[in-house]
Amino acid sequence: MKKFLIASCVAALALPTVAFADVSAQATVAANHAGMASKADAVDMIHLHLHHVVNCLVGKDGTGYDIGSGNPCAKAGNGLIPEGSAAQKPKFQTALASANAGIAATDLATAQKDAAATAAAINSAK
Repeated sequence: MKKFLIASCVAALALPTVAFADVSAQATVAANHAGMASKADAVDMIHLHLHHVVNCLVGKDGTGYDIGSGNPCAKAGNGLIPEGSAAQKPKFQTALASANAGIAATDLATAQKDAAATAAAINSAK
């Protein structure tokens, strides 16, 4: 029984779990990535950072989640839109629309502008 208990505890520690949703931490990370995107000097870097933002916004089970881009918010929760407050969700939805527009943009200035709008929307929800 003792061996089973120890093995269970070790297995539980090895699983990637979220102890609690930290919306504030997720918002900070997402806003930072949107800010990095707005200052990037190459469209592909803007797109990469905005994919990070989308992943933070929608969470791993959300529409638009891109597993290949990585999720810098994974350890803080399961997405700002699913976990945010009722007052925050519309602002996070606005950020998502701006991020998706930036991902679709092929012009550097347009993508940077969309990234800046994404950061502003996220920061307004904090």
